Amino acid sequence: KAYLRWTTNLPRVQPFYAVKCNNTPAVLWLLSALGSGFDCASKGEIDLALSLGVTPDKIIYAHPTKPSYHIRYACSQGVDTMTFDNEEELLKISSFHAHAKLVLRIAVDDSKSELKLSPKFGVPLSSAGKLLERAAQLGLQVTGVSFHVGSRCTESSAFKQAIADSRHVFDIARSLDFKMSLLDIGGGFSGTDDSVSFDEFSEVINEALDELFPPDSGVRIIAEPGRYCVESAFTLAVNVIAKRAAVNETDGSSDEAGNRRMEYYINDGVYGSLNCILNFPENMKIEPHLHRPRLKSLLWGPTCDCVDKVLDSVWIPELRVGDWLLLDNSGAYTSSLCSDFNGFERALTFPVMTADAFNTLIRPHCSPEPEGPEGPEGPEGPEGPEGPEDTHTHTLHHLYPLNK
Repeated sequence: KAYLRWTTNLPRVQPFYAVKCNNTPAVLWLLSALGSGFDCASKGEIDLALSLGVTPDKIIYAHPTKPSYHIRYACSQGVDTMTFDNEEELLKISSFHAHAKLVLRIAVDDSKSELKLSPKFGVPLSSAGKLLERAAQLGLQVTGVSFHVGSRCTESSAFKQAIADSRHVFDIARSLDFKMSLLDIGGGFSGTDDSVSFDEFSEVINEALDELFPPDSGVRIIAEPGRYCVESAFTLAVNVIAKRAAVNETDGSSDEAGNRRMEYYINDGVYGSLNCILNFPENMKIEPHLHRPRLKSLLWGPTCDCVDKVLDSVWIPELRVGDWLLLDNSGAYTSSLCSDFNGFERALTFPVMTADAFNTLIRPHCSPEPEGPEGPEGPEGPEGPEGPEDTHTHTLHHLYPLNK
């Protein structure tokens, strides 16, 4: 749904999904089937995309500072489009991928975003001309400009200004005889409409593009959405593995059950799928559906590190060991940031989709199942325990390695 909404709202902007956000093979396969390109940040991500049948022209190597052997690998695989933001990067690229199609990453105002990227990446506008001149001296091919307004941008005006900044750099590049044909407007799009409206952002972006990069300009527009595509598509199930009660002596607060605080230990935490709460603690919301007295509670992750704290203060009904909590909007920067710290296993992923979506997107790519003596649906027929739903799950597991 998010992808289709994107193509409706931003028809000129082709999404290149940010693999770093969620690299679950099922996600990548589905987005590829829908026509998405891919923003890859390393040799490993490029290799993953290629292994799923993505063609090199649908990949942008969108990391301004790359190891030399990663550049060499991209060259060997035909991945030509890549970003840069400094002279040293140009020197590496001239040595290992001289025919690359380079995209200059510029620093833009990201003060309206919750996680800022400009301190680490992007050339200041005042230095862009000098860097382009150096690329020309090296005989390299600069073909575009990219920017990123920061993660979870809260004001659409940031995109408007960044597109205007890009227009300025385009003009400088063309004065140096570079054939500029690509504008990458980056990411920063929220995966939910809790705080910002995608419709509002789309309207502002379309207006800026039509004014500064009109359809007849010959400039292709792409973007690097990550959390927009997957944040609301995943629900994380966590299990209560231990608990303890403690009197809340520090703040003197009381609750409906009489000044008790509960502490729970769950089987996932900041070293696993919940690393994202270190940057976005407000993402973690629990909506109790049990009509019981609520206790002030604390949730710990499973590891021995005290940093592994999931929620410091939440009011929920008392839970039992073995109970499950469902955490919505868990698709962005969760599974892709997991580690094996303390030897705890990573969460498994179980893709689920409606029958209509399956028949439209997946079934055309499936080989017909052999019709044995008892028919294609098994001995129970289409309505039995081996019916369509089970067959769909079986087929999906043969399309790609879901839990790797």
